Amino acid sequence: MNFEFEFLYFLQSLHTPWLDSFMTAVTSLGNGGGIWILTGVIFLFSKKTRDMGICLLLSLLAGLVIGNVILKNLVARSRPSWLVHFVPLLIENPTDYSFPSGHTLASFEGAVSIFLYRRKWGIFALILAAVIAFSRMYLFVHFPTDILGGMVLGTAIACGIHWLWEKKGVPLREKLCYTGKRKNK
Repeated sequence: MNFEFEFLYFLQSLHTPWLDSFMTAVTSLGNGGGIWILTGVIFLFSKKTRDMGICLLLSLLAGLVIGNVILKNLVARSRPSWLVHFVPLLIENPTDYSFPSGHTLASFEGAVSIFLYRRKWGIFALILAAVIAFSRMYLFVHFPTDILGGMVLGTAIACGIHWLWEKKGVPLREKLCYTGKRKNK
């Protein structure tokens, strides 16, 4: 854990007023998965993006249960902000456990879900997810391995949901995402 604190202390040396404002704004996009929930709901309104929206929202739901309800409480890892009190926090000190990072988990579930359907949109979403993840370390509320765990788990959940939806969810998919085209038998 020493190397993780060394990295977090290094990030503290990068603070500037502008960067502080930017990172607090970016991290707020990930609060409660808000930006990803909104994106998923917007995608539901168009037949062309409905599959993507459903997969995104299902991924967020799975991640909430697996990451935030089960893993955080099972691992019960303290946050760096709980262990070191001399680093001033720019956001409210979170009250839930640290591993995996929920902001990172939701961000990578959302971004990978988008990427699996639309590569160009997905690249932008992955950049946003990475910046949100980085902000959690910059703000001293997560260790690097919390971020890595959120990235890996979020990617795995999004890929798993995508595979299930595309390969196993055909009957439900056809009802929810009907495009008006019938396949000839």
